[in-house]
This record gives sequence, structure tokens and C-alpha cells, in this order.
Amino acid sequence: MRSLKNVQVISAHAEGEVGDVITGGVATPPGETLWDQSRFIAHDNTLRQFVLNEPRGGVFRHINLLVPPKDPRADMGFIIMEPCDTPPMSGSNSICVATVLLDSGIIPMQEPVTKLTLEAPGGLVEIRADCAGGKAQRVHVTNIPSFAAEMNAEIEVPGLGSLTVDTAFGGDSFVVVDAEGLGFDLVPENARPLAELGTRITRAATEQLGFHHPTNPDWQHISFCLFTHAPRETDQGLEARHAVAIRPGKIDRSPTGTALSARMALLHARGQMGKGDRYAAASLIDSRFEGRIKALTELQGTPAVIPEISGRGWITGMHTHMLDPDDPWPHGYRLSDTWPNDKDNEA
Repeated sequence: MRSLKNVQVISAHAEGEVGDVITGGVATPPGETLWDQSRFIAHDNTLRQFVLNEPRGGVFRHINLLVPPKDPRADMGFIIMEPCDTPPMSGSNSICVATVLLDSGIIPMQEPVTKLTLEAPGGLVEIRADCAGGKAQRVHVTNIPSFAAEMNAEIEVPGLGSLTVDTAFGGDSFVVVDAEGLGFDLVPENARPLAELGTRITRAATEQLGFHHPTNPDWQHISFCLFTHAPRETDQGLEARHAVAIRPGKIDRSPTGTALSARMALLHARGQMGKGDRYAAASLIDSRFEGRIKALTELQGTPAVIPEISGRGWITGMHTHMLDPDDPWPHGYRLSDTWPNDKDNEA
């Protein structure tokens, strides 16, 4: 078969959220650091369009590019490509990457536990995978520092009016709102209205509050809207249901590992969680991530937590994405029926 490109991909999902992994056919992007390489991917946009746009991709898909790590402590580097963002870190994607590396044999598996270090654009993440029968059965991820930003801030949302929100960072930036206060149950049949409202809230928060990361001046926007319920006490710690609206307008099928981290940072800032405390989140499809505050730290004076999150990942297939030289849409295409609010800038 003739093709101008041959991109090898192992498809995977973590608790329902797709996080495919490019294992071959793509040159390592230029850049002195993984963050620089991710900025090249974001601004060049060629690879993003090829793998995320239809007919190869779709708004539901995330893609991870394996790259040699820059930090000698890391076993592998990865760059995350989401529908509208090329972010510092992702919980579900890191679980997918670890699952693919171990289940495919790219990195040798040790049973009952395999430990490795991944380098994300936002920093190093430690992986501890519970393994049995040749399968990474549960992946524990020590995330990058997470912190509360704005708390009890007021924004104006078109068609909704004044809204009290929090903002936080859990490896990516979030605006956090109370779903019950807006009259929403976090159930599957509300996925579409939650996605539409969430992108409006995200845009309003970026425009009116912006975002400041103490050590990454490039990250000045809000990526996601996290709809929450009040956490309830259990024998294992706190738990709640989550729904995360991802630009340009979809709901995460998983509980979102970076959202879990951001929520723990906010609960710590309010005195509701401390070091060692646990928090679990369920998604709209009842998948579940477990979390705990592993350590406390600070980022240039900003109090932060080191979260550990865990979940399960599965490989769903192996593919070679190709490009026929006569294909009239070499960069793919998007239509607003499934790519709403596509005027949002990629970052």
C-alpha cells in the first residue's frame, strides 16, 4: 500500500478515556526540554492535525507521543496531545502510556510490581504498576505538584449570570464549580449540556481570571471545567462524583486524574484533607480513580500537594495510520457537529 506516512499506534484507554500511544513513524520533535518539544508540537500542529482530526481521530481521542527522556532519571518521555491542548501532564494519559509500555513489552514488566519514571512536559512522574499474568492491572502515578489558585472567585457566564468558582492546577488548569448548585445531576444523560456549559464556563474563567503558574509562565489559560458534588466521608476517605468538560466540548469518560489532583489541592487548602488522606472520584460511566495526598511541598512560595492517583488501563488495538498521496484532506477535517466551539485556540 502506498503512503506518505506510516505512524504506528497502540490504542488504549484508562477507565474509559482514550489515550492512544504513538510508538513509531514520527521523528523526535526539536527542543532542549520536553516542554520545548511539546510547544513545537502545539505550534507546528502538523502531527496534531494528522492524528486528532478526522478521519483518523476525533474529539473523543487523546494521543501520546513517546520520546527519549531529557532527564536521565526517566525511563521514557511522552508528549500529550488533547483535542485543544498540548498540556503539561495528564492522569489518564499517563496511565495509558504506562499500560502500553508494560503490556506491550517496550519496558520489561516485573511481577508483582514494576516501578518506572516517566517524563511529561510538566516534569517527572513516578509510576508503580501492580502486575500479574503479563498485565499491568493497576497503575499508581505520583503526579507533579498541584495547588489551589483562586478560591470563591466570581465570574460572569453568558446566559448564566454570576457564578462562584475555584481554580486550581493538578497537572493542568481547572475551573471548579458545584454541579448541584447549578441544578445538574452528574448522570450520563446530562453529558451534552454539561459539556456545552463547561466550555462556556472555561472560556469565561480564562477571560476574566486567567491563570498563573508559579514556575511555568507559558500556562496562562484554564483548560477544563470540573463539575463536582460535595465529597462524602467513607471508611477509606472522601469520595465524590466528577464530570470534566474538555475543550472543545466533550465530557471525560474517566474521572480525570489531573482533576482529582486539583480537587485534593483545593480540599487541602480548605483544611479538609491532609498528608496521607485519601479521595476517590467516579465518572459519568462509573469508572473510578483513587487518590491520596502523598506529600506537601511549595512552588516558589505557593503551597502545593504531591498527589498520587491510580486507575486501570487497557490496550484496545494496534494501528498504522497512513496517508495516501491522493487523499484530498492530508491534514484531516473537523465539523462543528462533533467539534463545537472550534474557535478556541490550541495551547
